[in-house]
Amino acid sequence: MVSLRHILITLFILVFSFSAHAASKTELNATVHEALKNLYEDSSAAQSLGQKAKGILVFPKVLKGGLVVGGEYGEGALLKGGAIQSYYNTVSASIGFQLGAQARSQVVMFMTNEALNDFVNSKGWEAGVDGSIAIAEFGAGEAIDTKTAKAPIIGFISNNKGLMYNLTLEGSKITRIEK
Repeated sequence: MVSLRHILITLFILVFSFSAHAASKTELNATVHEALKNLYEDSSAAQSLGQKAKGILVFPKVLKGGLVVGGEYGEGALLKGGAIQSYYNTVSASIGFQLGAQARSQVVMFMTNEALNDFVNSKGWEAGVDGSIAIAEFGAGEAIDTKTAKAPIIGFISNNKGLMYNLTLEGSKITRIEK
């Protein structure tokens, strides 16, 4: 049987190994803009929403891995008007049957000033607790469903093969960092 000590050690190793590969400010800036460009190329609907967003939080590479205990880590930036304003990391942990690793991009669009201000003024923001993120799902013709398009916070998850569906950001802790 796996003890709590073994679980915590595994989680520590996963999170530490993810954060040890943190990008420099210059690298992060470039990958943030590239990830957003790729999202817009994959979805004109995402681009249309991005033009209306009050702020866009981009995590170009979120690494996730697990062996019974899982961890997830990524660094990104908040953009307003296309310019980087501040830097953040995202961390989450999980326990349960899991084995493997993956990398993905996450983009979170704050569609209202209130949602953006709540995020910016938090000392650590948890998806699903401090704000509910509507994950974009696409219908016919690549349109985002009407309910999602009206949400105050909209999330997109993608990998190098394009947009991914029916995923969640719930439980991810997002914290401001210095670069």
